Amino acid sequence: MPVESLNLEAISIATNLYRSAQKLRVKMETEVLSSYNLSWTAFSILYDLWVWGALETRKIAELSGISTATASNVIKTLEKKSFCRKSIDTRDRRLVFVSITDSGKQAIEELYPEFHKGETALIAGLTKDEQKTLTELLRKVADNLHTT
Repeated sequence: MPVESLNLEAISIATNLYRSAQKLRVKMETEVLSSYNLSWTAFSILYDLWVWGALETRKIAELSGISTATASNVIKTLEKKSFCRKSIDTRDRRLVFVSITDSGKQAIEELYPEFHKGETALIAGLTKDEQKTLTELLRKVADNLHTT
């Protein structure tokens, strides 16, 4: 494939998004999540439960961008730590809902301030207008991935 036929801006954007996401993930896992022995995925699930309340397993997988099988395995790990609990829907026994426990809330409320420092470091040097523009552009990029 000739280089001239490639969209170099698309390559640059995708590469920078990937590198930024990887750097953030490694930083957070190393500096914050390791103290609770949580992976990025486990934190992501715990965070979603903290923010949204009880969620069905398939919804958790969708929000985290993982398979239902992976979500189930991570949820088992969080259950062993007493950070969440599962319950069967009384109307449809095929549905499993997961909710955060008091221990899970305590853990996330303790670690989130440190996690948030990493989030703010990510945008250091950007003006408020640049932050807003970046948010809008990243939303558009994410929306493109849902439609293709």
